[in-house]
Amino acid sequence: MSVETIIKLENVVKVFHNLEVIHNCNMNVPKGAIYGFVGANGAGKTTILKLIMGLLNPISGEITVMGNHIPAERHKILKKIGSIIETPIFYDHLSAEENLRLHLEYMQVPATIEIIQAALHKVGLNGVGTQSVDRFSLGMKQRLGIARAIIHEPEILLLDEPINGLDPMGIKEMRDLFHSLSQEHNMTIIISSHILSEIENIADLIGIIVKGQIVKELSLKEIQNAFPAGLEEYFFEAMNGGKI
Repeated sequence: MSVETIIKLENVVKVFHNLEVIHNCNMNVPKGAIYGFVGANGAGKTTILKLIMGLLNPISGEITVMGNHIPAERHKILKKIGSIIETPIFYDHLSAEENLRLHLEYMQVPATIEIIQAALHKVGLNGVGTQSVDRFSLGMKQRLGIARAIIHEPEILLLDEPINGLDPMGIKEMRDLFHSLSQEHNMTIIISSHILSEIENIADLIGIIVKGQIVKELSLKEIQNAFPAGLEEYFFEAMNGGKI
């Protein structure tokens, strides 16, 4: 049985200030996958996530998300995507609940207290929903960003360094949450990170980006079969231009 591709990039090019930052990039993300997206700082990970969301326009190439051409048909997928791109920004003088209520109203989703409290519970922020966000630690703000990304029950979740600021327990809790969203709700998740061990713990498909180009996409099982040391060995082989 064929697997549906929910996100597809074909020969995508993006240029900033006459510098080509994304070069003939190809990407295929199956529906329901947890896609680990790894690369060095400045390799283009965040730029690709912004291209997928339609926040940036490619110079050439084609991007399709759920069969819609991006960015031209971006309006058709807005409610179907949740995201953390770079550092989450909030109205710090408002409470966590008020921030989530504003997001639901923007997304034109019923902003009931039950929905809001359920999202806070999923990310381990139950009991602090009425506190103003300016009292939150970095890790708590990261959890709130994840709550905001999932509260409207999107079909696709795009997460740029989602475990920044989390302690080991928080990382495990978010890992379990992402697995649950993928397995129980068939949510497609792309996680961009430079923490190889965490990607290896959560992803079932790995894409490595080198100098603005995804050089290979393999399942985690294929990587572990080919490279005894796992993802770390595979990553450095790719970075050094080795045969992968």
